[in-house]
Amino acid sequence: MLAVLWELYPGHPNLLPAYLDGPRELAGTTGFVAKPLLGREGAGVSVHPPGATPPGPAADDALCYQALAPLPQFDGNRTVLGAWVVDGEPAGLGIRESGGLVTDGYARFAPHVIR
Repeated sequence: MLAVLWELYPGHPNLLPAYLDGPRELAGTTGFVAKPLLGREGAGVSVHPPGATPPGPAADDALCYQALAPLPQFDGNRTVLGAWVVDGEPAGLGIRESGGLVTDGYARFAPHVIR
């Protein structure tokens, strides 16, 4: 979904560049993360800083390559917000917090409903 959204709305301020055919320019500029298409909760995600050599294709893993956007740290924790918008209106917010670079299945989660 990430790569399709980027293809439909390139440069959108709410999206990060994402591709299915490799990291393209991300390898030399922002750095990138490689995410398995069938991954869940951060499993199999690898982080590649700017200038890193892109991984070779894996025969059994289809990957999405997304621009690296490091999360800020607060007291040793990294927080990511997931917002849901339905028909142009805010509908929900999920707050996940983790100690590592990749938000995984052990991240703390606090859901919010917007009415």
